[in-house]
Amino acid sequence: MLSFLRIVKFALQDIGRNFSLSFMTVLILVLMLLSINTLVAVHVLTEKAVSSVKEQLSVSIHFRQDVKDEQVTEVQSFINSFPAVTSVEFLNRDEVLQQFKDIHKENPDILSSLNELGDNPFGPTMIITTREPSDYEKVITAISVPEYEGIIESKTFQDTQKAIDRIGSITAQVQKFVFVLTGLFGIISFLVIFNTIRVAIYTQRIEISIKKLVGASNWFVRGPYLIEALVFTFLSVILTFVIMYFVVQFIDPFVSVVFSSEKFLTNYFLSHILVLAGAEFGIVLLLTFVTSFLAMRRYLRV
Repeated sequence: MLSFLRIVKFALQDIGRNFSLSFMTVLILVLMLLSINTLVAVHVLTEKAVSSVKEQLSVSIHFRQDVKDEQVTEVQSFINSFPAVTSVEFLNRDEVLQQFKDIHKENPDILSSLNELGDNPFGPTMIITTREPSDYEKVITAISVPEYEGIIESKTFQDTQKAIDRIGSITAQVQKFVFVLTGLFGIISFLVIFNTIRVAIYTQRIEISIKKLVGASNWFVRGPYLIEALVFTFLSVILTFVIMYFVVQFIDPFVSVVFSSEKFLTNYFLSHILVLAGAEFGIVLLLTFVTSFLAMRRYLRV
């Protein structure tokens, strides 16, 4: 225990002596971790955006006015037999008419034209949702058969697969940029830590020689530099998550407008903070330990 306390004391002394290098090391590690967390945030927002787009997808089957209830029931049963179909909503003629009026309530010309008809011009409608956008084409193809041509007036499908592909393309480009940025900060962190340890060893080469002469073990000499690596790791992870907390607090109001979900990013990071912090702590600790060992192996003769 006494030896361990001495190692900790030497480590803190080294950090104080090389404060500017220590500060730069922690700063670079924080920047690297911020880029990693940005990558995580982009991934989460992309998944949410794609999910929101998928939720808005649907196929609307518009039946003729004179269709019989038995025929509609048959089509509904046929569609429900598809494993890819998640829900089928049926609107009768009156509900379709009311929905049309609600959509065009700000347009008096359309409503007046509708009133002049004197009768409900709409037939019943069936709204279908599936698990994946690609499944809608299968449903449309399946009901485009001669048996249903006489009762189905039209089929409408807003193909938002292009929007999903566009989101994926933009996200892929952003992720590549952030990934390269993370790698760059990782390389810079390696070089900064390497030089920090090397400078510390060089400035204390006489002290190290004295320690070896009085019988200090190799691990006692290496210990302070490994403790430094641990301190750098701990400080960088703590600072990163403090910064990320305020960043997501600032961004969340803008995200909420898009996704109609309050504190989406804040809730995600808080609910996954142990996993994220643990993984990032392990990554940075491995980086700092490996860098420290390489620096000591090259410049520290023990």
